[in-house]
Amino acid sequence: MHLDSPTPPPLSTGVVFEARELRKVYHTGEVDVVALAGVDLDLHAGELICLLGASGSGKSTLLNILGGLDIPTTGKLFYKGWQLDGAEEEKLTLFRRNCVGFVFQFYNLIPSLTTRENVALITGISRNPMTPEEALEMVGLGARMDHFPSQLSGGEQQRVAIARAIAKRPEVLLCDEPTGALDVTTGITVLEAVERINRELGTLTVIITHNAAMAEMADRVLHLSDGKIINSHRNPIRLSASKLKW
Repeated sequence: MHLDSPTPPPLSTGVVFEARELRKVYHTGEVDVVALAGVDLDLHAGELICLLGASGSGKSTLLNILGGLDIPTTGKLFYKGWQLDGAEEEKLTLFRRNCVGFVFQFYNLIPSLTTRENVALITGISRNPMTPEEALEMVGLGARMDHFPSQLSGGEQQRVAIARAIAKRPEVLLCDEPTGALDVTTGITVLEAVERINRELGTLTVIITHNAAMAEMADRVLHLSDGKIINSHRNPIRLSASKLKW
């Protein structure tokens, strides 16, 4: 498994992730907490996927396992033919560095660095990055490159976080409640940036939310409850973020 090598042939046409019977159990003292209870799914190149469900349904656990931040207790997970379950930490580190961009609810920007410098933290360790300027232009912040986080609004800081995530040209963008700390208007601006990246770069994009309105911007919606996917449907038409009814 050479994650720093050129992209390998896909497991099957268009499949990026293939998961079978993923389970995750956390052991806390004498209590076992089942976070995932047997998840099967295929995720394809270029899709925009919405993971919908209440708190504690398993959404974040699934996202963390897909992104190599956590490992399943049992089950199989493949990324384009690479087996991730049971992979050594060194290989998971390469996977996270080269293949996946993460966006979280909180921006995690370094206050003492400018917008450009925050993005450059990623481009400096990536194998085929955009320039920080290119990434910031993609999220509409070309005019704010030399500002510090304290000089930006919450929505602008989140867009910097998105620029940082996509600067490495990842094949996968994983977003955990990216608008959770934002008002509706600002959240729409952030989702428009995510949409543009999905559309223009063809990045498989997975968004966690508990807001059912956001599901209409996805190609597919996966509903989770008690660690299982209880429903999956495909939207016949994807609404743009600006047309969502919050």
